[in-house]
Amino acid sequence: MEQYTKTLLSKGLLQSEDLYRYILETSVYPREPEPLKELRHVTAGHPRAKLATSPDSGQLMAMLLKLVNAKKTIEVGVYTGYSLLLTALTIPEDGKIIAIDVNRETFEIGLPIIKKAGVADKIDFIESEALPALDQLLQNTENEGSFDFAFVDADKGNYWNYHERMMKLLKVGGVVVYDNTLWSGTVILSDELVPENLKQWKEPTIEFNKLVAADPRVQLSHASVGDGMAICTRLY
Repeated sequence: MEQYTKTLLSKGLLQSEDLYRYILETSVYPREPEPLKELRHVTAGHPRAKLATSPDSGQLMAMLLKLVNAKKTIEVGVYTGYSLLLTALTIPEDGKIIAIDVNRETFEIGLPIIKKAGVADKIDFIESEALPALDQLLQNTENEGSFDFAFVDADKGNYWNYHERMMKLLKVGGVVVYDNTLWSGTVILSDELVPENLKQWKEPTIEFNKLVAADPRVQLSHASVGDGMAICTRLY
């Protein structure tokens, strides 16, 4: 069985680390493609390794991608590219991903593994703040209602702004997944109990959760996987 770091275990919201380890060892890691395993291990040595998509969240994403037969996708927030590589491995050979991140340096960490996996040609990486990049996409009317799937894992203060744009970019029946929507469980903690490094995005996360829960444009499932994932299907 694979050895696990404290970093990976702390990504989960389960109260028992032993139970989380059981899920990983039994259902996740045995099915994890080798390129993803390699990228996960490379990322584990990075000072900000906790920013990476948890492998159990990735497994759920892969299933969602398959369920909607995703071919054209968009990702906001790339980091070293675990979810990006997962998407590239899952979508068809002629599938495409628009990947947006302000920091190409961290993307470059995973890029050699992505290239080795033979899926780099599916990715259009845009180094930019996300909102202007999304607005530029919307300037081309052909992009409206054309995306099958989106994954958002970026600054939490802009989640609702991203959501408004995703409701234009996604086709009806398309899926958008928002990561970290339980924010290490702080969404139910009083302020004095929230660690200093998590305080900035606690209230924006709570506000986003309220707004998306009341949005009639989507069907919603708030999954307690990883650090929380709000899974939305566009209804109209």
